[in-house]
Order: sequence, then C-alpha cells, then structure tokens
Amino acid sequence: MRDEVFEAMRPFFGPRFGNPSSTHRWGREARAALDEARERVARCLGAQVDEIVFTSGGTEADNLAVLGGWRILRERGRNAIVTTPIEHKAVLGSVHQAATEGAEERFFKITRDGVVDLTSARDLIDDQTALVTVMWVNNETGAVQPVAELCAIAKERGAVFHTDAVQAFGHVEVDVRKIAFDLLSVSGHKLGAPKGIGAMFLRRGTPLTPLFFGGTQDRGRRPGTENVAMAVGLATAMELTLAELDAECARTRALRESLERAITAKIPDVVIHARGAERAPHVMCISIPGTDSESMLMALDLKGIACSGGSACQSGSVGASHVLSAMGVAPDLVAAQLRLSLGSLSNEEDIQRVAEILPALAAKARGVAVG
Repeated sequence: MRDEVFEAMRPFFGPRFGNPSSTHRWGREARAALDEARERVARCLGAQVDEIVFTSGGTEADNLAVLGGWRILRERGRNAIVTTPIEHKAVLGSVHQAATEGAEERFFKITRDGVVDLTSARDLIDDQTALVTVMWVNNETGAVQPVAELCAIAKERGAVFHTDAVQAFGHVEVDVRKIAFDLLSVSGHKLGAPKGIGAMFLRRGTPLTPLFFGGTQDRGRRPGTENVAMAVGLATAMELTLAELDAECARTRALRESLERAITAKIPDVVIHARGAERAPHVMCISIPGTDSESMLMALDLKGIACSGGSACQSGSVGASHVLSAMGVAPDLVAAQLRLSLGSLSNEEDIQRVAEILPALAAKARGVAVG
C-alpha cells in the first residue's frame, strides 16, 4: 500500500468511524467522505458519480457485471454470453455459473500472440447475445485486447459490453467517455490501495440486477454497510496512479525491455509470450525450455525474487495456464511459464539482479554449464 493511501484512510479507522447510513453527525461525516470518494473515482474514469459502484475487489465487480447483467437481459430474450478463453477466472467462473442457469457460452478465437481474433467477432455476436465480456489487458501476458473494436460490434448488435480493466488502469488510458463500455471493473490492490476494495462502472441506463439483497445502499445495486476507509483509499490510489501514468508507463516499459534483452542474451531460446502483440508495460511472461515453473519459482523465491507461474489467483498452486493453452503454446512451454511483473517499487538494480540470477538458475535446472 502506498503511504499516501494509508494516511488518507487512517482517520476512518478511528475518530471518523461512522456508519454512512446513520443520520447523526458521525454518520453524516462518513457519508460526505464516501460521496467525495465516489466523485473522485468517477473523475478518474471519466464517469458520472452515480455510475460508480464500490465492491470488495475485481472479482466481485466481474461477478456483478457478468451475472447481474446477464440475469436481467435473459428476461428480455437474450441468452448468450460471448467472452474469451483467456479471461481472468473471476470472469470465466461467472460465465460458467451463468451457463448452469441456462446461458449459452461462446468464446472468441485467440491468436498465437494472445489477442482476440476479430474475424470471429461478427459471427459470434448476434441478436441473441446478451453480454460480451473481454478483459482489456491480460493478467498473464500483458497483451492488450481490441476492446474498442469489440465494444463497437457489441453495441451494433444491441449487446451489453463489459471489460475487466483490473490490469489496464494505470498502464493504458482508461476513459469511459472515449469507449462506450457499459460495464467496467477495477481493483485497488493493483494500484497501491488495500486488498479488498474495487469498483464497477455502470453506465446510466445499463440493466443490472444485484447479487446481494437486504439493503438500499448504493441505490440497491450493492447493499451492505459501505467501507468508507477503503473507498477513500481506492480514490486516493487512482488519483495518484493517473497523475503518474505517462511517466510510470515509460519507466516500467524501459525496465521490462531491459530485462527482456538481458535474459534473451543469456538464454537465446527463451520464449517471450505475446511478444508480437501490443503489451502493457508492466507484465513479462516467458518460458525457458527444459525447466518447470514450480522448481524455478522455488529457486527464485530462495533468492528473494517474487514472481509467479501464471495467474496469482490459484490458491498458491502452480497449474497449467489456461491462457497459454488457449494461445496454442506447447504443453512443455506452458509448464515452464514464469510471469514477472513490474511496479512502482521496481528499479534498475532489481532488473540487473534478476538478469544475473535467472539465467544461472535456468542453466542449473537444465543441467547446462554456466558460461
């Protein structure tokens, strides 16, 4: 968590710990802070204040968008959900749940570089499509998806469009005034806010039924006592991230490219996934032939280097990546996947350290003498 975020949140864990639904002065004070946080988040997305719904994170926002959107649209005669096989499990799980309730699942084709094949889009999105959901930036490869084009096709066919922008905000320009998304998800812990807070953009007029019931908070879209401190933290983190966007993107891109050059020089047969696609600057996904993710992750961890074998949402386990598999990557390379992510704390010293340690560990794993 960023220090500025923690300091902004601190009063709401102590002297300003009021329930924003209460009418006494402590409640009114909390309500004012919550309303201000909602306005700030809306400005960061280019949205109207009543289009922001606070959630517990990206997973809840995705579930609310997919299930909340589809369940009401099926009553209007539209039953299909179109998505990709490379979505975050929060979206795929929501789509699969809808399928158990009668939804028709449809999946876009994916290119070898991990991008939606637009040639299949017009065939899959039709007048039976209720919802199209496509993540903006893939969380494993960093590949940027053609969401603007897909959103336009969905709107032509009368379908609702949702994008998971959890990995996009802070790494690409996110402005709902420029692309006509109906629904969009963001998550705080990717931006220096705490884990457990996120938001969903819901464009005015977009049909949605809630997942939770029993209260009138958030216009009934997300009942429950609001977490004022976390909402303030999310707003602060989004503002800071947006202010630093251009400079930070340039810095992290330079660091990633430096690391890729160094690793490629020492491991010529390394595979950099989605290299031919437009990529967000903060994610690097590689496979080193002759190694396996689990042993490499353990060896890197012992050296103080944190990375993952794919998505970070697998309960600490290292399983086969559904993203790389959908891209047609060979099973042995899928099993060798490493994802290295860069953030605001990453620096050139970190890059140099990884560039020294990773090739040596890979050589040891492959039984190759280090030159």
